[in-house]
Amino acid sequence: MSKTEALAKRGVSIWLDDLSRERLNTGSLEELIKTSNVVGITTNPSIFHKAISAAGSYDSQIRELARVGVQAEEAVKAMTTDDVRAALDIFRPIFDATDGVDGRVSIEVDPRLAHDLETTVTQAIELAHLVDRPNVMIKIPATRQCLPAITEVLAAGISVNVTLIFSVERYAAVAMAFKKGLEEALKAGRDISQIHSVASFFVSRVDSSVDPQLEAIGSDEALALRGRTAVANSQLAWKVFEESFSDETWRKLAAAGAHKQRPLWASTSVKNPELPDTFYVDSLAYAPSVNTMPEATLKAVADHSDAGLYPGASNDAAEVISQIEGLGISLDQVTDKLETDGVAQFVTAWQDLLDDVEMRLKKSLKK
Repeated sequence: MSKTEALAKRGVSIWLDDLSRERLNTGSLEELIKTSNVVGITTNPSIFHKAISAAGSYDSQIRELARVGVQAEEAVKAMTTDDVRAALDIFRPIFDATDGVDGRVSIEVDPRLAHDLETTVTQAIELAHLVDRPNVMIKIPATRQCLPAITEVLAAGISVNVTLIFSVERYAAVAMAFKKGLEEALKAGRDISQIHSVASFFVSRVDSSVDPQLEAIGSDEALALRGRTAVANSQLAWKVFEESFSDETWRKLAAAGAHKQRPLWASTSVKNPELPDTFYVDSLAYAPSVNTMPEATLKAVADHSDAGLYPGASNDAAEVISQIEGLGISLDQVTDKLETDGVAQFVTAWQDLLDDVEMRLKKSLKK
């Protein structure tokens, strides 16, 4: 049994955190599905910026879009939804075989809408209709302003990937928004067995923020806590997941055919070279969950993953966080800043992509 197959058999769905026209055209995606048990894809503005700006695979489409007078925003929408649609078609057999649990591809609403509830809902519904595939998931950020958007979009019968979750408190709010959305969908007469969702809880960025603060403190106690915050934070989120999907509200929804909103561990590539490169994947091999990985992490997992080897702080996660806060590090401040920075990073990537495409459209018209 391969390492990725063993991880899948534990109940962890492996999704690739990458998509490009080149990957689609070369058969790379089909190869990863065949050899590495990849059963889904996540995308984000940074991924699309890298793909469209760097590859010549989009040149002919950009020339055609320029010829018919399409502006940059519509051009980007056309290219990204074309890629997502093509990937969804590749994953359709997995979607059918897993009753809609996997075989999913996520596409995000415009990141500039992260604090705009009404427009987020409108664009999420428009994106779902534009892609027009049953296995699409629309990504909505878990900002305070957009929590009600999660509920509204799910209530409309659209599957949702909730992204940019950093804190346990926000994760609990996302689980509540999910259940409320299913309740509203059920009241509207929808078949809630066809609505799926994942909650993308970001992992490694927490250690990347906390560890430098621990090193600045410099005590033996502080240094011993390096590389432990992200796993402990994620494990506390997992406990919230178990509690959220065992209460009476959930039992009623489950009886009507609802599927649990699985935690999706995001940002699982290791930034600290002192940690094993599969550390976050192996530490969070809970079932049922999703782990979305860039290809480098996926290759490392396929080569030498040992899921469960680093159980981390499963029984003392709260104590780890308590020790960190006892040293004067506020995890709330850390996660609030990570959310703010995460939104800003995606906004910058999206704007850079728009600027690049606009320039290439103009160049095409001059030829």
